Amino acid sequence: MSMTFEAGSRVTLLFDFWDVHGPAGMVLSVFVVLLLTVFYELLKVWKVQLGKPFEQPTQPAFPRPFPPPLHSSDRQGSSAEFASSLSESSLAPTEQAVPTPSPMNRWRLHGIQTAMHILQVTLGYILMLCVMSYNTWIFLGVILGSVLGYFIWFPLLSQI
Repeated sequence: MSMTFEAGSRVTLLFDFWDVHGPAGMVLSVFVVLLLTVFYELLKVWKVQLGKPFEQPTQPAFPRPFPPPLHSSDRQGSSAEFASSLSESSLAPTEQAVPTPSPMNRWRLHGIQTAMHILQVTLGYILMLCVMSYNTWIFLGVILGSVLGYFIWFPLLSQI
């Protein structure tokens, strides 16, 4: 086995049955590796997203659009004018109530996160072994899959 990158269309990936002998097989193999890498990036986003629902918010649910209410000594005008305006309680920022998970739900969430971590690590090692075939096309498939997966899935993190 050569330890330098080569751009041929003959390679054995991971197992003896995944033996590529021609350009059509190479295109299919690169596509499969690319999809596996996109899925790897999706797993990273899912794992982060699973941990988010039970974190405490650091900011109010919405920014305060008005200046703070005036103290009674600072108020000018009639009391009827003040009564017709928005109440002070409607101007106060509200905190989103984050439900506290029960111990059973926490263990279930932790089990799901652990299973996803195992899947992510396993898939990462499989992709590393694909790259270690030292085939340029397979290597480019992993790189392009990572770029494509990041481009598609990571904007979802800002919406969480």
